[in-house]
Amino acid sequence: MQKLTCWLVAATISFAAISCIDKQKVSNGNVAAAGQQEVSKDLFQVQTLVKGLQNPWGMVFLPDGRMLVTERAGSIRIIQNDQLQAEKIQGVPEVYARGQGGLMDIVLHPDYRTNGWIYISYAKPGNGGGTTTVARAKLQGNQLVGLQELFSVHPYINSGVHFGSRIVFDGKGYMYISTGERGNKQNAQDLTTHNGKVIRLFDDGRVPPDNPFVNRSDAKPEIWSYGHRNIQGMVYDESKNILWAHEHGPRGGDELNIVQKAKNYGWPLVTHGKDYDGTVISDKNTMEGIEPSIHQWTPSIAPCGMALVRGNKYKGWKGNLLVGALAHKHVARVVVNNGKYVSEEKLLDGLGRVRAVSESPDGIIYVLTEGPDQLIRLNPK
Repeated sequence: MQKLTCWLVAATISFAAISCIDKQKVSNGNVAAAGQQEVSKDLFQVQTLVKGLQNPWGMVFLPDGRMLVTERAGSIRIIQNDQLQAEKIQGVPEVYARGQGGLMDIVLHPDYRTNGWIYISYAKPGNGGGTTTVARAKLQGNQLVGLQELFSVHPYINSGVHFGSRIVFDGKGYMYISTGERGNKQNAQDLTTHNGKVIRLFDDGRVPPDNPFVNRSDAKPEIWSYGHRNIQGMVYDESKNILWAHEHGPRGGDELNIVQKAKNYGWPLVTHGKDYDGTVISDKNTMEGIEPSIHQWTPSIAPCGMALVRGNKYKGWKGNLLVGALAHKHVARVVVNNGKYVSEEKLLDGLGRVRAVSESPDGIIYVLTEGPDQLIRLNPK
């Protein structure tokens, strides 16, 4: 049994009161454990670049050096030379800005320099409420042009929760989209709806013929995996051919998963969490035929946004996952090895409700938070 050393952190430290360190070294050279504090404190300095955003949700880096940031109410903001510009991107479609819904993710096509496609996810208003939608357009000056709607979840639902909305490309011509179950638990297990699923499409919105349910009349052909509650963080590791995703549990039971074809991830048949009123959702956290999570967080950290560290700007971080936490207001540096959870370190404790984490093309980590609404950069020392 590994020996744990625990000590009280001085009362002058604002946030975590107790820190525990596991002295074991993991195979990639990191020394990190769940809850470990300040291992990386000498690797970077925190710089607040931009304040005054309104519920920022997603961010993307353009080749010309500008950054685009989505705001949930329906705006795309421009950050140039570390300054928030007054002018906004025009041509954004109308959004269903209710509760958690609105304008959400924004990503570039892997071949953006050649084709110029920018992809956005948003809650689209329609008959019966709103629904998660993905569209693409091109940028001319500060105007989106040639908007093409590629995918919409069906049906529309009169609810303001659980839209999912992360978009990921695998570099092989496929696009993955996360959806939430919109507050209806059973949607996640129902293959006749897109809700509570991971969707797989070609980058132009067509359905790949090798999707797992494409030939079933009782299932949506776009579905890749199911049994998800609300995925708000997803990233593809090209070097290992792994699609990582995390999803919100209820009171506890947030999950980190490796998303695979046709797999059932269990919600609400299995869960480590309870409902918000304290009642039991399921008395099982494992079940035959259900893909087990790689890791789960109880109590819930409310994970949102995720980056895979591909660069070498921060010693020992390459290959780690950086997971934002809305409820616990920090970034979790999660060490994984061969598709398995090893340990984690809490970064930026108390920073704010972390909505998105991203690595720039030159390997620098950026963080978007709500409350306060700001853009943070981790400057390597």
